[in-house]
Formats: sequence, structure tokens, C-alpha cells
Amino acid sequence: MFDPRYEKLADVLVNHSTKIQPGENALIEAIDIPEEMVIALIRKIRDAGGRPLVTIKQNRIQSELIRDTDAKTMQQIAEVESYRMDKVQAYFGLRGSYNISEMSDVPSEKMGLYEEHWLKPVHFKIRVPKTKWCVLRWPTASMAQQARKSTESFEKFYFDVCTLDYDKMAMASQNLKKWMEKTDRVHIKGKGTDLQFSIKNIPAIPCSGSHNIPDGEVFTAPVRDSINGTIRYTADTIYQGTVFSDINLTFKNGQVVEATSSNTDKLNAILDTDDGARYVGEFAIGFNPYITDPMLDILFDEKIAGSFHFTPGQAYDDADNGNRSNIHWDMVCIQTAEYGGGEIWFDDTLIRKDGIFVVDELKALNPENLK
Repeated sequence: MFDPRYEKLADVLVNHSTKIQPGENALIEAIDIPEEMVIALIRKIRDAGGRPLVTIKQNRIQSELIRDTDAKTMQQIAEVESYRMDKVQAYFGLRGSYNISEMSDVPSEKMGLYEEHWLKPVHFKIRVPKTKWCVLRWPTASMAQQARKSTESFEKFYFDVCTLDYDKMAMASQNLKKWMEKTDRVHIKGKGTDLQFSIKNIPAIPCSGSHNIPDGEVFTAPVRDSINGTIRYTADTIYQGTVFSDINLTFKNGQVVEATSSNTDKLNAILDTDDGARYVGEFAIGFNPYITDPMLDILFDEKIAGSFHFTPGQAYDDADNGNRSNIHWDMVCIQTAEYGGGEIWFDDTLIRKDGIFVVDELKALNPENLK
């Protein structure tokens, strides 16, 4: 029996996120996803006149492929996936996981081979710049446990978040885009955080359901060498299957010169992946009104109302500061009162305090106005 919520979500993905047009090829990459959701998405793509292509994957198999791999194997897989990705106009990445730590015992050097020879050429060089793409996580019992909710209540939360009025959010985010694009200096203050950098002349990109579901952010990038100061991230994060908490980074002229966390050795090993990994490729402000607490899933956590993320690694082409890396690690700092508060200043204007926008032009993005 089909869940009607699947059809509603598929409609958002096809008709809002990617706006599938007649004759377009659309690739569905489903990882540990219920068959019914894949079928609902196939039908919506067909209804829009598109041609669905499907690949089914599993995280356990992905883990085994990478665990004892070599560069040649990763390159051969990437050749096949690159050919297919180059033939489609749209991509849907539906990613479930029965175990969020499935990759935790994959050696870092093997993950590096995957990132260099598979992830980067297929996704960073083709999918992101050349397709209409949207990615989302799928609600599972393990995700409900991460969110400290029952499975049933988490599923309700999930579908409420993923099918909210993204057209309304898109309109509300335009003023933040404009404000960021006229800003030179950013100063972020908070408990353990005193960070300054420039975003001058770098585009700001509103995200309201076009590439991620759930969504709710405007992102740009810092001028690469302009970052100075310290930041304490208030949300735990998971990367390469390992959970990190209490991450503290110190920057000098753009570079991370000191990094500590609950797993300092692995944190620094990841930041030593390549020359760009210790520089930042993205700065974004989150404002999804339904997401208020972290749950170790970055597609949710980076959208938390009252948060920002400051991302070591690769910059996006549409908000490019020139930084190149095989990593892109969205680390999140929540500034609501419950998480210690904080301030964001654009030039000499306080624009957000304790997670709430305080200037009239941006108040439409506060939670009570987006729900």
C-alpha cells in the first residue's frame, strides 16, 4: 500500500526542486530507500514528461567497495558513473542509512581514494555544476534515535519539514541574499567564538528546496585568506563515519592553524587531506523553522533555525572563493539562546542575535513567519 506522503514528497522533488521538463533524463540514485518511494518518484517524473533512470545501492555494499579498494578500481567505477551522469539533466539522491557509522572503520586513506577518484569527478565536476539536482535523507529508525524521537513522531516531523511551503521560503530569503551581497566584513561572536572575515564580491545563493530537501539557508563563501579568529561549533558532526563533538578551530589568514575536538587526531588527519582542506569553502546561514536541534545528519543540521555553518574544504562553483579540496565538511554552530546565543554582524550592523533576525528586512525569515 502506498503512503500518500510519498506522492506529496515526490511532487515537491519533481515539480519544485528540479522542475522536470518533457524529454529530460532524470537519474534516481536510491540508497537503502523503500521501493514504494522510488516508484512514486518514477511516476511523478513520467507525469512531467521526463525519462526516469534508476540505480539501487546499499551503504553496506558501498562500505565494502571502498574498504580495501585501490585507485584503479575507483577510477573504473567513476568512468561508468561519469558517463551516466553526463547523460542526464536531473539527479535525485535519496539516501537512507540503517547505520550512520557504516563507514567508521573504512581507513582514511581509502576514503581519500574514493573522494579523489569517484566523488570528485562524478559529483563535484559533473552532477553539481551540470545537472538540476536534489538530495535528501530518508527517515529510518536509526535517524529517529539520533533525533531522540519515536519512529512515528520522527516520520511526521520528517514529512512536515520536507513538504513545507518552499515557495514562501524562497521569497523570504531574497532580502538576505541582497544583504549578504552588499556586505564586506562579517563578524561572528559567541561563547568560544570570535571570528572575522570578508565575503566581498562573492555571490550569495538562496536555498529553498531546489537542491536539498529539507532546505532553508543562504550560502556564500569567505574571501579565502581573510579569515581570522576562533570558532567553537556547538553541534556534533559526523564525517567519514566518525562522530566529532566540541570542535574548535583557530584561523590565521584563512588557514586552520589549530584544531581540537573529541577526536583531535582524526580531525587533523581529515584537515590534512590536501592543501585546501584547512581553508573554508562555504559560509551559510540556516533558517528552517521546523529544525531546531542537531541530529547528526548534515542535510538537517545545516538548516537549523538560528544556525550558521562554516565549511572547511571545497567551494561551490556558484559562490566560488577559489578553494579546492576533496573534502567539504559542513560544521554547524547554533546560536539560539538554548545553545549559548551569539551575534552575526554585517559590516557595522547587527543582523542576528541569539538566532533571531533583528533587522526589519530579514524578520520574514524568523521561525514564526516561515511556518
